[in-house]
Amino acid sequence: MTDIDSDTVDERIRASFARQGAMETLGAELTRISQGVVEIELAFDPKLTQQHGFLHAGVISAALDTACSYAAYTVIEPDASLLTIEFKVNLMSPGRGDRFLFRGEITKPGSNIIVADGRGYALTDGPAKLIASMTSTMMVIRGREGISG
Repeated sequence: MTDIDSDTVDERIRASFARQGAMETLGAELTRISQGVVEIELAFDPKLTQQHGFLHAGVISAALDTACSYAAYTVIEPDASLLTIEFKVNLMSPGRGDRFLFRGEITKPGSNIIVADGRGYALTDGPAKLIASMTSTMMVIRGREGISG
């Protein structure tokens, strides 16, 4: 992984996250940014559930995709950007909890393609429960008009 100034990375990711209307709508917040790892949390909200009252798979997928993408931002140069080109989600347990944690971690950095793995956890009074996993592939974008940080 490329060594990039952590203050610059943190600032860049927070500014980009603030522009994401989808994450704002979900009430998601960035809770950790470090080299190759990003965590996003959100509180349970009945407006984000499916018909059985569990956190909707689309919400889980969006949060994992975002965590994986921002983990990838920690390993690319400041003038590059990213677009997700593929992901697979495994839903392992119903999304039932007071809060949810979504962690993206770099599996394979690269100059053009980056692979990350994500894990989603339900948080309650007891131990965190793994509810979903994701493998995500992102394409590094450079010099394309209208796509930046």
